[in-house]
Amino acid sequence: MSHTVNSPSSPPRPQGMLFVACDLDPAADERDFNRWYDREHVEERVRIPGFLSGARYFSLEGGRKYLGLYLTRSLDAFTSDAYRAAFQRQTPWSVANLDRMRDPMRRVCAVTAQTGMGSGSHLAVLPLAASDDALQAQAQALGAALAEIDGFVHAYLLTPDASLSTPLPRESPENRRLDPIFVIEAGTEAAARALRARARETLGARAADAWLMALGWKLNAADLR
Repeated sequence: MSHTVNSPSSPPRPQGMLFVACDLDPAADERDFNRWYDREHVEERVRIPGFLSGARYFSLEGGRKYLGLYLTRSLDAFTSDAYRAAFQRQTPWSVANLDRMRDPMRRVCAVTAQTGMGSGSHLAVLPLAASDDALQAQAQALGAALAEIDGFVHAYLLTPDASLSTPLPRESPENRRLDPIFVIEAGTEAAARALRARARETLGARAADAWLMALGWKLNAADLR
């Protein structure tokens, strides 16, 4: 039986990132929504083989109110039997809270153009209007420039995979765009604001489209017991 392996000269496969942002139904039980996320959902996802971490963020400015980021070793994590089982057979608590989401945005992305490492207390998130062949090189050069600014931690480009980015129940398929997202992690809110401004200027993103998020908490797979 033949099989294919990566040659020693093959570039490493990019990590994957599940990006889930949403607002909440004004009439929803927000306390129960947050308890579900904090006590069930994040841990449930991070326990799936191939998942490295899950983190929750809250909007300080722009974007949706809530953001979840789940890092994986590669996009393969989203095609595994374990992930399909978790995604297709939601718990009753999950079903109730997924229905409370409004204007959700679910993207399964390749993580590329990384500069720096680690996690910051604040994020700048720039959804971009379009992608082209030069964007990855531009994002890599921008990350190198941002790394010279105090408070910079990590920057990367998220490129959604169309086949894996299936919408959440409340996500409208009409005019749904799968555009790239540039993310900057910073050590302070002030640094995130400064880095966001620099990135907006370089990438030509509108101020109204740039998010500023604060970390709520993060769970690493290595922390599980």
